[in-house]
Parts: sequence; structure tokens; C-alpha cells
Amino acid sequence: MRSYPPSARCRTIAFSAAVLAICCTGPTQSFAQSSNSTTSSSQFTVGSSLEATADPPVPRPHTKHCEVTLLTNQAFADFNNKTFNFTPPADCPGPWSKVIFTGDFSIQPGVQFDRTGLVFFGNVNIYFGTTAEPLQNQTDTWHVERDLTDYSSLFKTPQTGFASLGNIVGADGLTSTIFGTFKLEFFQADFVNPAPRTADLVLPLPDNGNGAAGLNSTTPELTQTFTLPKNIESAYIDVLAESQSSEEQWFLCLPSSVAGDVGVCGNTDFRQVNVSIDGKPAGVAPIFPWIYTGGVDPGLWIPIPGVQTLNFLPYRVDLTPFAGVLSNGQQHTVGVTVFNAFNFFSTLATLLVYQDHGTSQVTGALTEDTLTDPDPTVVSNVAFDAHGNGGGTATVTSKQNFTIAGFVNTSHGRVNTKVDGNVNFSNVQTVTSSATTFGQGVVQTSTVNQKTTTQDGFLFTTKENDVSYPFNINYLETVESNGDIGEVSTVDQNFQRNETDTLEGFPIFRSSVSNEVSSGDTATFVASPTGFSLGPNSGQSSKQTYVYHDTLGNCFSRTLTAANNVLTGVKDGAGCEHGFHW
Repeated sequence: MRSYPPSARCRTIAFSAAVLAICCTGPTQSFAQSSNSTTSSSQFTVGSSLEATADPPVPRPHTKHCEVTLLTNQAFADFNNKTFNFTPPADCPGPWSKVIFTGDFSIQPGVQFDRTGLVFFGNVNIYFGTTAEPLQNQTDTWHVERDLTDYSSLFKTPQTGFASLGNIVGADGLTSTIFGTFKLEFFQADFVNPAPRTADLVLPLPDNGNGAAGLNSTTPELTQTFTLPKNIESAYIDVLAESQSSEEQWFLCLPSSVAGDVGVCGNTDFRQVNVSIDGKPAGVAPIFPWIYTGGVDPGLWIPIPGVQTLNFLPYRVDLTPFAGVLSNGQQHTVGVTVFNAFNFFSTLATLLVYQDHGTSQVTGALTEDTLTDPDPTVVSNVAFDAHGNGGGTATVTSKQNFTIAGFVNTSHGRVNTKVDGNVNFSNVQTVTSSATTFGQGVVQTSTVNQKTTTQDGFLFTTKENDVSYPFNINYLETVESNGDIGEVSTVDQNFQRNETDTLEGFPIFRSSVSNEVSSGDTATFVASPTGFSLGPNSGQSSKQTYVYHDTLGNCFSRTLTAANNVLTGVKDGAGCEHGFHW
């Protein structure tokens, strides 16, 4: 069970949609959409409190397709894994132009925490996300999808797998069971929709069948040792790190020297995933500031949840400069760590290996690696007295510029790969604490600009991937004269990504995506002899805008608006200058 962190002067340690306990301890191709995927605004009901996200479905080609159901209406009411067996679809033997995971969830009305859900296929993670908290009088439902085409080699043989979604029903006043139906969709390739090149090996970290690894200050690194093929041409790693427990809202952590004075998490408010190979720095992944449906104030997230709350997207790190090293026939250890982890991050990684099918052995070397561990700068004037009164401003910044380069001698000649990275993080936090108030405000930016340059013979190609996570949060808790606690909060999250491919310096493809959710609410926590319960909220409003477009003419744009915890509007196409195409 994911627990809620103490928030400070009077901190939430566990709350659901109906119950709040507070501890006061003092201070490359164009796709058309297939008919089996919902895309139109008709899926939404204005005036409803059901989960509503503007995120688009995964594009499908118009080719023959098959579905394989992994679990049907599976109930999650305990902490036991739910297993399944998989057999490749005989009617769609491949090659596949697209493979897609779909999940359809529901939660009974009542009282329940938001929960972390994962699906594993042969120990490889194929879904990671959190659940909605229940509505009081209506079953809530939601749908998620993930493009797994790069993982296609997993699905060519029979496999076993399991879903992990720990949930308690019948204890501690928790009443709502969560249900899930999970499927894989396979789309055959044809002349118009050819099968893309996909990873030859898809290897999980950890590979122990126990799910995600918990990383904190005492267990700082997740490692896996592999004996890999001798003909690796390129390699990547997909990384997911979900904050848990007392650092669920890690972006509100304070320097350890003062964090304990008001009961918040320490190690400052900077987190980052570092990737290593044989102990040598190999890559960097930023961590998105996800907020779950019970986070900060549950009223913020009905009916529009935060960005990616229900369906986390992995961040892919290019490890191709290490291909020559990984192909030398020796064992190699791949490691993932969360820099500054406090307590704790659920962490997963998946290694993708692409082989040179023209030879059984490649040679090569790593020629340059200037990446080092981050060295953040902390400037803080935050201070509290013996009663927890005080406050101030804490600023944390981190900058890294690096180059990692290597080569492999392949069946089609020498291939040189160079990865240039520019990583920037800034979090400016203001905190205030008094006998009757506690508040925190954060302005955070996190960007990674990465350019991969490949020389294959006389041919030069580049791939630029720029991600940015602008994030603002403010909340203020006030103890009222009657003992109730009022909380006013606002949150703005934005996921931005731009990709550019060039050939000999000429752009051949560009794409961009922006996914922004902004929300505000005023919550009341009602005092009673036994604690606090979540009372009425007021003034709630939220908005999500998702826009994607690329130079192939594909465009998707959708805006959802909500007020007083019901959906008030759906608008498609506003961000598509030349029309709505998906």
C-alpha cells in the first residue's frame, strides 16, 4: 500500500476519498485509427465525475488485428499477484506493425486509497500506473494504453505473467475493490504498414519475478548482471521510477538539516535517475513530478487526474556507445539509481538489445565518457524555532553537460555513435509555518536535451530528443477557529517533448507533444474526537490540454475542462492548425 507522507505542521499520513487521518506531532509512419479504439469526444459525458483524460489512444494501422486477453475483470482486493498464461495469436502470427497493451479499470464506490498497479510479462514490465480513488455513489472507470511494439520479441513465444495491484478491502474502513481487464492487440504488417525494426532481446531489471525494486538511501541501486550476445549493434534502457511513502511528493522535500523540524522528507527536492554500466556512468533520466489521485488534495483530481497519473511513460536512455563493450563476451552489470532517494522509489528498468544479424561477433570500444554524478547546488535560508514556526526559501539547481561516444565494427562497416547531453534542474521552494498555518510553494523546471549522432560509413544521422517538465505547486493549510483545517491548493504540471531526426544535416522528421494539467481546489478537513475526516470542498476547477503534431501531417488536440468536480467541456482540434488528423 502506498502511504501518504506527513505534510508538516499537521500532516496527512493516510487519506482516501472519504477518510483523512492527520497526525499533529508539532513542528515513422502515418496511421489511421481502428474502430476498436475510442477516440472521439463522445466517450466523455459532460456533467459526469468519471475519470476523464485528454490523452490520445495509441494510433493503430488499418490491418488485420487480433486480441489476446490476459486477465478479465480481475478483482484486486488483496496483495496477491494475479497470474496469467499467454499464447501467441495463431491468426496474427506476425510480423506485427503494432503491438498495444490495453487496460480497463473500475473501482467500486466507497472508501479506498489510490493504489499502484503493474503488469509483468515474463518479468518485463508492460504497464505501470496508479489508480483512481473511488467516487461516493458511482463506480468509476478508466482506460489506459501503451505502445509495446519495440517489445515484440517478447510475444513470439508462450509466456507467463502477472498483475500486481495491492489493495485492502474490509479493514481500516476500506471498502472498494478494484477490477482490471488487460489485453494485448496485435496488428499484422502489410506493404503500407511494414513491421519496424524491434529489439531482439528485452531484458528486465530486476529479473526476479518480484516486481519493482524499492530504492532509498540504504538500498541505493538496482543492478542486474547479464551475459549478452557478442553482436550487439545498439542498446537502450527504459526507466520508470515512482516516488512512494514519505517522499511521494519529493518535489516538496527540504534539506535534511531542517526537514525533521516540521516532519517533511529530507535530501532536498532534487531527484534524478542515473544509469551505469559496470559502475561507469552511462546515462541520465529525469523524474516526472507525478501526483496521484489522493495526492495533496483528492478534490483536485476529480474528474481530471494529473499528467500520466493513471499510466506512467518510461524514459528511454540511449546506451549505444557501449555496444562494443557489451559485445565482448564478458558479463556486464547494468545499474539504475535514484539520486537523493529518501524513502522510497519503486524502480523498474528494461534493457533493449538490437543485434547485427549479419555477423555473430562485433568488435568495438567506448571512446569517450564525460558523464559524472550530479553535484547539485543548494542555497537555503529556511529555519524553524523549537515550536516549528518559521520558514524561508530553498533553491536547488543541478547542471550536467556530457558526451558519451563509442563505435562498433559491424557486418556493414564501422558505426560511430556519440550522445551529447545537457541536463538542467531547478526547484525554488518557499515554505511558511506558524501555530495555525503551514504552506509550501514550488516553481520547478527539469529539462534534458540529448542529441545522438550516428556515422555509418559516410552517412551522418542525428536524433535530438528534448524533454521538459515545467511544474508549479502551492498549498496553504490553515487551522480554523472551530478546529477544522482548510487547505487551498493549486497545481500545474506539463510534460513537453520535441524530437527531430536529420539526415546529413537536413531535417527529415519532427514531432512535438505537450500534455498540461492545471487544477485548483479548497478542501476542508473536519475535526472530530478521533481525528479528521475529509469534508466538503469548494471552488474546484481543472483543465487538461494535450497537443501532438508531426511533419507527417498527424495531429491530435484535445482540451477537457471541469468545475466543482464534474466535466464541463470537451474540445477537439483547437491545437491542429491544418485540421484534426489521428
